[in-house]
Order: sequence, then C-alpha cells, then structure tokens
Amino acid sequence: MLTAFARAFKTPDLRKKLLFTLAIIVVYRLGTHIPIPGVNYKAVQKCVTEAGANQGLFGLVNMFSGGALLQITVFALGIMPYITASIILQLLTVVIPRLEALKKEGQAGTAKITQYTRYLTVALAILQGTGLVATARTGRLFSGCSEAQSIVSNQGIFTTITMVVCMTAGTCVVMWLGELITDRGIGNGMSILMFISIAATFPSALWAIKKQGTLAGGWIEFGTVILVGLVMVALVVFVEQAQRRIPVQYAKRMIGRRSYGGTSTYIPLKVNQAGVIPVIFASSLLYIPALVAQFAGGKSGWKTWVEQNLTKGDHPIYITSYFLLIVFFAFFYVAISFNPEEVADNMKKYGGFIPGIRAGRPTAEYLSYVLNRITWPGSLYLGLIALVPTMALVGFGATNNFPFGGTSILIIVGVGLETVKQIESQLQQRNYEGFLR
Repeated sequence: MLTAFARAFKTPDLRKKLLFTLAIIVVYRLGTHIPIPGVNYKAVQKCVTEAGANQGLFGLVNMFSGGALLQITVFALGIMPYITASIILQLLTVVIPRLEALKKEGQAGTAKITQYTRYLTVALAILQGTGLVATARTGRLFSGCSEAQSIVSNQGIFTTITMVVCMTAGTCVVMWLGELITDRGIGNGMSILMFISIAATFPSALWAIKKQGTLAGGWIEFGTVILVGLVMVALVVFVEQAQRRIPVQYAKRMIGRRSYGGTSTYIPLKVNQAGVIPVIFASSLLYIPALVAQFAGGKSGWKTWVEQNLTKGDHPIYITSYFLLIVFFAFFYVAISFNPEEVADNMKKYGGFIPGIRAGRPTAEYLSYVLNRITWPGSLYLGLIALVPTMALVGFGATNNFPFGGTSILIIVGVGLETVKQIESQLQQRNYEGFLR
C-alpha cells in the first residue's frame, strides 16, 4: 500500500491532485480555529475546558464540524448544513415530480438539483447560525459554565447579524472548498471534509480517556479503546464490502450483420444499502425532544420524563428507541433510494432479465424480496455499531462522544474505502499495481 502511494506521488498529475487536496484540508482546518467577531474567545476556551467531553445536545454537530461548533469559529457549522440539504433534496426527489424529472435528465438535471442544494444549504446555515448565536447569548450553549453568559458580551442586533453572516459565509466557503476537491483533487470533496472533521477530534478524545482512566495511569483504558476501534474498523470494512450480486443476462440482438447484447452482468445490492444515513436520522430525531425540553420553561411532567429517559445515553428507553429508529430509517431510506420497479423496467427496455425470473413485474417483486432480506442484517448491524458508545458508557465510564462511535467509524471507513478505490483506479489506468492485490 505504501508502495502504491509512492507511485501515486511519482505520477505528475496524481501528485498535483493529492497536494491540492492536502492544501484545501489545511485551509479548512485553519478556518475551524478562527473565531467570529463578537465572541469572547477566553470565555469560550474556559467553558470548553469546563465542559470537557460532555458536550450534551451539540455533540453530534460538533463532531461533524471538527470541534469548531463549540469554539464558535468561522467554520462553526462545518459541512452539516450541506449534508442536511442533500438529504432533504434526496427525500423530496421521491415526493416532488419536478425533481424526479430533473433527476432523470442526466447531467443537466443533476446540475440543477445541485444548485437547489446550494440554495437550501445557505438557508439552513442562516437558520442554524441564528440558533447557535441565540443559544450562546442566553448562556445555554455551555450549561453549568460560570462564563457562559459572557461569551457574547455585546448582544446588539448589529453584532448578532454580523455573527450569523460570518457563520453563513463560512459554510459557503466550506461548500466551495469541497467542490474544489471534487473537481481538481482526489475523492468526493464533501466526504473528504467530513472525514477530516471527524478524524480531527480523535486525538483529544483518546487522550481524554487516558487522563480519566485509573488502571495503570489510564493506559489500560486507552489500549482497550484502541483495540475496540480496530475490531470495529475490521467489522465495518467487512460489512460495507459485502453485497448480494443478482445475475443479469442480456438477450442477443441482430442489427444488420452485427450482433449486440448477449452479455452477462450483475446488480450489486449492498448489505448496508443505506450507509450512515439511518444513524444520523435517528440521532437527530432523538435530539429534538431533549432540545425542546432544554429550552422549555417550568417543571412540567413531560419535560421531567424526557430529561430522565431521553437525554441519558445509557438509559434503557433511550437505547431501545435509538435501535428501533435506526432499523426503521434503514428500511425507509432503502425504500426511497432504490426503486425495484424502475430497475426492472430499465432491464426490460434493454433486453435484460434475471435467469429464472420473468421480465417486468416478477423481476420487480424478486428484487424487492431480495432487498428486504438483506436490509434486515444491514439494519441490525447499523444498530449494533451505533450502540458501541452506549456500551462504552456502561463499561468504563466513557462519554457520549466516544471516539470510536458508530457514526464516526462508518463515515471514516466509508470515505477511506472510496478514496482508496479512486486512487487505485487511476493507478490501474496507468498500468500500475493497485492497493488491492
């Protein structure tokens, strides 16, 4: 693998792409450390130190921003608004006929949908930025911190607008950097930035576990976490690469004196067809009642129940709800992202058929049956991987932001595999030996 990387750097055009990608990553990481105007940086640092790894409701978003959210920097919102906008547009494509027609138009339609995604990203960035500034002004961003009220000392309307504009502009710059990587670098730019954001939080989280440990100066806990992480990475790689290949045969056609078709191929159905989307959906949905309870006043019964049952990661009700939501969203996302009837119609149009299955409706029913069968193990796998932080909580007192949590491992392994495959394919195009032998 190291030899392949060395060969990639020896190839002029690949070397330029890799160096360009590294340069964009450096710029992105610099932006996560530049505070926005109107923020008391010393007070923020003190509150972050007092809060430690217990980041509460903002832990997930803070992880996706590379720790920039709780620092209230220019790139505080990170790539999260773009991810949310992409998911919303993907869901609306199934509901709105206009978007579905654009999706079928090919590259021109995809470019139009990408433009809509950018507009929605800006709108979400304004909304999330306003919410973050309002939370920081009231002091609820860091509950229990003595300096929380002084984070935003000047609470005038001009200062608030300036802060929101800076964070929105930062999100637009992050989106532009991601598109630059996609066009001129290696891999998918948004995925690479997400990968860097999550990986940047690993060293501090691992060192915090070592400092909190009591066995052999914390090294036992540190080694256990590393071992669990390696096992999880191996499991995720194994499942992410697993797929059910449905054979497809194309009939031979004679056009003039030439014969076309007659080839054999397959439809690859991944075991984890939904990826990390169900975990993000489930986490976000479980955050909503806790967020409403945090901002609600008084001591009503529903607020007490939510605070007791849906805010603690090791509570049985929270664990059960989280697991069931992940399974539900896995089936839901697969149902809207893969249309068996459309695949069957395309196969019939080009003379393709599954051996032993009639073309048309029987093919669609067979694909739906196979998809449901392989989605069950995929959804259960996602649920178990996502519950690793909870098991860490019970096992040795880790925090909700356990470094080798399900969401972070799924994203890092998935992006890593895709990037390696892209470098490998470009090496193979130049008659070089790739990573996979």
